[in-house]
Amino acid sequence: MTEPVLVVGSTALDTVEGPTGRADDVLGGSSVYFAAAASLFAPVRLVSVVGEDFPDEARDLLARRGVDLAGLEVAPGRTFRWHGRYTPDMNDRETVSVELNVLGSFRPKLPEGYRSTRYVFLANGPTATQHSVLDQMSGSPYVAADTMNLWIENEREELERLLGRVDLLILNDAEARMLTGRQSLWAAAADLAARGPRTVAIKKGEHGSYLAGRGGPCVVPAFPLESLVDPTGAGDSFAGAFMGHLARAGSMETEELRAALAAASAVASFTCESFGPDRLLSVTLGELDERIDALRKLAAF
Repeated sequence: MTEPVLVVGSTALDTVEGPTGRADDVLGGSSVYFAAAASLFAPVRLVSVVGEDFPDEARDLLARRGVDLAGLEVAPGRTFRWHGRYTPDMNDRETVSVELNVLGSFRPKLPEGYRSTRYVFLANGPTATQHSVLDQMSGSPYVAADTMNLWIENEREELERLLGRVDLLILNDAEARMLTGRQSLWAAAADLAARGPRTVAIKKGEHGSYLAGRGGPCVVPAFPLESLVDPTGAGDSFAGAFMGHLARAGSMETEELRAALAAASAVASFTCESFGPDRLLSVTLGELDERIDALRKLAAF
């Protein structure tokens, strides 16, 4: 039986603007995109917080995908909201507004049955929160973590300590350069792998992804999309597919780490085909296999 994956992160209602249009109050947040992707491969346990305004239909979407919501706290107040606007080429975005609401005071408390979960993903968030989750775990889980420029700038010491507690670090190219001070992504990845994580996955958007440390070096291209609607959540769905694949395989050997990188690239591409996680939640395993096969052919020469 496939081991479950635990994700701790945000759950949001997003407003997204871009060259393809606008969508208001769509389901979002790092935990949602991760869970939607990981549940293609393995059971998911979600730990997050929402407000009293969180719609029942959004909860039902995740439950129908088999996501365990016992760790989803409902707190007095409003759900975390993010409003973003993408540039015409969708390579950059402006944050129009952020309302932390109930997320601002969220302190994750893992249900007792979650604490022995074998695969754990610490979504982007305050480094102290990520440490607190690991402090609640029992055994020796396989831990992956994400971060962002805010924590790199303001919580460097605690982030460096976190690197010694994780097995897999997933971040984008700008964050890797910022954290290491190295311009070469291969040098940055090697530097990070030497600080604790046995494996480092670096995302480069439309230019694919790199794997360094255990399982690397490996490069997988991004799937070439003809229609790009909304890239919000692609990074979290990348992480979800990566961890979900490893949980299903039950192995962290080189072959499976590389296969996980390909699965992550393929799943992230589906995320970009709709506002919110709708397309991701409708993906079939047949569609996924076709896209992974296409990536394999793209990388062959």
